[in-house]
Amino acid sequence: MTARAIFLAVILAAASIAGIAAGAERCADCVTAGAASTALSVPPGTPLAGYGSPKRRLLFPDILGQHPHAFWFAPSSGTQDPLVARALVLESGTTRLAWVTLELIAVDREFTRAVRERLTSAGVPPATLIVSASHTHSGPGAFLDSALMSVVAVDRLDWVVRAALVEGAAAAIRQADGARVPALVAAISVAAPAVTLSRLARPLDSEIVVLKVTSASGGPLALVWNFSIHGTMLPASNLRLSGDVMGVASARLEQKLGVPALFVNGAVGDVSPARHGEAALRDTADQLAAAVEAGWARAKPAPVSTLRVAQRQVGLPAGALSLRGCVGRWLPAFVRVPLWSALPDDTELIGVALGDTGWVTIPGELQTAFGQAIKREGRELFASTFVAGLSNDYLGYFVTPIDAQRSGYVACATLYGPDAGACLTDAAVDLLYRLRGRSRSVTRTPSSCDYRTGAR
Repeated sequence: MTARAIFLAVILAAASIAGIAAGAERCADCVTAGAASTALSVPPGTPLAGYGSPKRRLLFPDILGQHPHAFWFAPSSGTQDPLVARALVLESGTTRLAWVTLELIAVDREFTRAVRERLTSAGVPPATLIVSASHTHSGPGAFLDSALMSVVAVDRLDWVVRAALVEGAAAAIRQADGARVPALVAAISVAAPAVTLSRLARPLDSEIVVLKVTSASGGPLALVWNFSIHGTMLPASNLRLSGDVMGVASARLEQKLGVPALFVNGAVGDVSPARHGEAALRDTADQLAAAVEAGWARAKPAPVSTLRVAQRQVGLPAGALSLRGCVGRWLPAFVRVPLWSALPDDTELIGVALGDTGWVTIPGELQTAFGQAIKREGRELFASTFVAGLSNDYLGYFVTPIDAQRSGYVACATLYGPDAGACLTDAAVDLLYRLRGRSRSVTRTPSSCDYRTGAR
């Protein structure tokens, strides 16, 4: 090596060291972040969840025990694309957040509690836990402890399947926690391609929110992308496990960017994919991945020292099945079948502020109109705001009072009546105000709402 080459190498090395030191110095008080992506191990023969169609069901329930993990539904026939658990752990001071996204139809509070207990037994320090389901209708079933859900769309609880999925979620969080380093963060919004339709002929949300997390030196750490779309591009006749369009798009983003890509569904209650089938799925995944990648390229991460978390308990009206929504509009709206203990009478929302980005969890499928209302008010408080639907619990659909009076699947699955969506929306907005440390001058709280708050 010539003297000139040695001199240039020394200069470049010194510049690199100086850059790393400068990054560490400006990030002395930065939030730390770690991310991981791990395969979900699903026992062979686990049924698929998401469709109650006869195409997914056994001709007769498996009372003779011929299928080790299936009872109401047919066993899966293999894997179309790998299912993945992806985790992001954030910490600042005494505040810790563990967020895991799973390629599942939904999660309930018992599943979330099981993940929390598994983390505790593994010695992971306590953290606020968010478990978000992608809402694929071709993911595994037999993991929820709900008699109602088991018959309708998920199949009877199988403890072997449940344990495997809980362990997969906990493993991703453990790995992410162990990989934490000082981090830079940026959030950006990009326009989504025209890949969705409204089930209710209402306006849709065409925004994709991209959260980019890097190390202090700029190395990529994690991607979170938030968009509203149902995982129903594969039909009920499909019996192969798949993350559907969201899983395929996330896998392509991981391959291209080299980081865990956490997909978080939004206010998806009235949103369907515009096309269906395997070819359409691949094309739609390409379009979504390209849009997210463009946002990633434009986002410019900066130091963030603020991580705040707040919770709010929301009391809900009594759960009941609307016969008007399920059977026809000729029935009076008051004709409802009580569900009593089949549904909880309250739920918890979690709000998070990461620098100038805020988000709130929703335990089910919120209608677009409510999601947009949350984001609209949130933009007065944060540069970026989004809704993390299908997180920590699943309580069905939440639609506006007008749309709750319709007849059809969405109205039929609105189990808490016409006011519950407004209750959750109001609570979500209030959480964003609390996280920002500002008083809210106007509330739209229905009289049926019952709130209890907590924050740290």
